[in-house]
This record gives sequence, structure tokens and C-alpha cells, in this order.
Amino acid sequence: MSGRDEVRRLAAESLARGDATGWFEELYRRAGGSFERIPWADLAPNPVLVEWLGTPGARRGGRACLVVGCGLGDDAECLAAAGFSVLAFDVSATAIRACRSRFPDSRVEYAVADLLAPPAGWSGRFDLVFESYTLQVLPPGERRAAIRSLTSLLCPGGRLLLLCRGRDPGDPVGELPWPLLREELDAAREDGLEELSFESFLDAESPPVRRFRALYERRGGGAG
Repeated sequence: MSGRDEVRRLAAESLARGDATGWFEELYRRAGGSFERIPWADLAPNPVLVEWLGTPGARRGGRACLVVGCGLGDDAECLAAAGFSVLAFDVSATAIRACRSRFPDSRVEYAVADLLAPPAGWSGRFDLVFESYTLQVLPPGERRAAIRSLTSLLCPGGRLLLLCRGRDPGDPVGELPWPLLREELDAAREDGLEELSFESFLDAESPPVRRFRALYERRGGGAG
């Protein structure tokens, strides 16, 4: 069984129990440190994030940054190296232990948390929230709640950088990871964010995968 097939089986079993995120811990635990069994574990920062950090105004030294579903920590470390004060979390305690083991001298604060029920103290706290490929492994019923959670974490003037698989209306939904429609991301604007940029592109995988990269900003008062 391939790594992606194992992910789909574990996710299906977890969803059948009414648990949208519990399968992450099971996957990391079963991997037992063999990171090649984690389909998304490239052990390097996401190249789309690296590219974005090279754009004007992206680097905001000392600003508070939250990395959602940080996995094995490479994106979090990249953002810390770019000058952000980073808090990174994952729902999997095993993944967080791996982050701390891989980067023992890290400046990143790693924590176990669930995007669907984040700690109350995180509300309105962050200048940048980075979400990469978490929404696409959540069923549609949980995505709206997850986006609302993401937007609630931003301080006034804070930005949400979101990466996901994308599809056009009429395209097949396919198997997990499920690509999103752009209209699903519009929930961020419904929660009071302004869309600063949106890109739809084909990545360098073989075969290429359509991705969305969207950047939003909370304008004005409260974290809403």
C-alpha cells in the first residue's frame, strides 16, 4: 500500500468515527520516524512559500506568525529564518515531537493544537497566519469552520497566506487530498478579510497539480 493510499484509508476510518483530524496522529505514529511514509513530508520548505517570501513586503521582521498544521517543521523554520516570531502547531503530538527533535536549537515555539478548536488565547494575536494544505484534507463540512478559525487568529492588519489544491467548477472532486473551489476560499472575505492577491497555477510535480495561493488582510478594528 502506497503512503497516499494509507492516508486515505486512515482518514476514511477516522471520518467514519466522526473525527475529522484524529488520523493525523495515527499516521505519524505508524511512520515511526520513517518520514518517507508521510506523503507531504519533503523535509524542505514549501517552494511556493519560499517564492512568496521573496516578494516585496512579505518579510516583516519580528512579527508574530502562526504556522497551521506544521507537520515536520520545515515551513516554520523557514519563516523564523525570514525574521518572524513563529508559533507552529499540529494536531499530531508525534509530529510536534519530531519537530523538536529535528530542530533542537530552534527559535520556533512548537505546540499541539487543533485548528477546529484553537486555544482561546490565540484569538486576534497574529500578524501572519500561514496555512498550507490543511483545508484540502478536511471534508467540506469542516472547511468553513476551519476558515473561520483561521480568520479569527489575525490581529488588525494581519495577513492570511493560504495554499491549497484547486479546481474549477465542473472538475471532479477526486480523492483526498480534495481540491478546493475558489468560492470556498471566499469565506475568508465573508469573515471580514480583504483579498490582496489570488493565483491559480500548475506546480512542478509530475503530473502537474493545480494550486491556489491566496493572500488576505484584516483591515480596520477587531479580529471578528
